[in-house]
Amino acid sequence: MPTDINTKLLNQRADSLREQYGDVILPLALDVTQEEQWGDAITKGVAKFGKIDILVNNAGIGVTDKTSGLTDSTIADWHRYMETNAMAHFLGMKYIVPVMKKNGGGSIINISSLASVQGIAGASPYTASRGASRAFTKGAARDLGKYNIRVNSVLPGWIVTPMMQAFTLNKQLLDSLIDGIPLGHLGNPEDVAYPVLFLASDEAKYVNGAELIVDGGQSVRG
Repeated sequence: MPTDINTKLLNQRADSLREQYGDVILPLALDVTQEEQWGDAITKGVAKFGKIDILVNNAGIGVTDKTSGLTDSTIADWHRYMETNAMAHFLGMKYIVPVMKKNGGGSIINISSLASVQGIAGASPYTASRGASRAFTKGAARDLGKYNIRVNSVLPGWIVTPMMQAFTLNKQLLDSLIDGIPLGHLGNPEDVAYPVLFLASDEAKYVNGAELIVDGGQSVRG
C-alpha cells in the first residue's frame, strides 16, 4: 500500500510493483500533513486487505544546500519541517494503532535521521523535526508495547535520493561528505529499506524502542 503526494511518481512505482506482485498493490495519494487523508487511506487499506500490521513513516523533507539556519529561519520554515517530519508520524500512528490493536499487534517504523543525534550545521529546524520524531518513537514504544505493537526508528545518514541532488551536483561538497564516512561512499535507498524490512518482520519481534543507525560509520567518527 504505497502512498505519496506525488501521484505521477506513485503510479509509476505502483505499476512496477504490479509487474512483480500482481494486483495486491494499492497506491493511494496522501499528504501526510492532512489528518483526514490519513483516516481515508487507512480505511481504504483495511477494506482491501482486511488488516494493516506494518506502518513505515517514511515521508519527509530533507536538508538542502540552502537550508535555513537558526537566526535566518522563519516560523514558516519551522512549521514546514515539524509538520512533515514529526507531526505526520503522529498522525499515521494515531490512525493505524486502533487497527493494529484489533489485529493483536503490529510494527511501526519511523524514519528519523542521523541529524537527530549529531545535528547538522545550518539546518536547525530540520534537526529539531527529526529529533522530535526520534523522541516520539521512544514514548510510543513504551505506550504501545502492551498491545504487542513495536515502534522503532531508523536513522539514515547520507543516502542518495532526489533530496540529495543539490549535494551530489556539488563535487566539493560531495567529497567533503564522503570523507566523513568510513565506508567511503554514500548509501542507497536499499541500504535503508532492508533494515526497515527487518524491523517490520517477525525476526525483530523482540526489538522495540530501538534506534537503528544506517550511516556507513559516519557516527563512529563523531
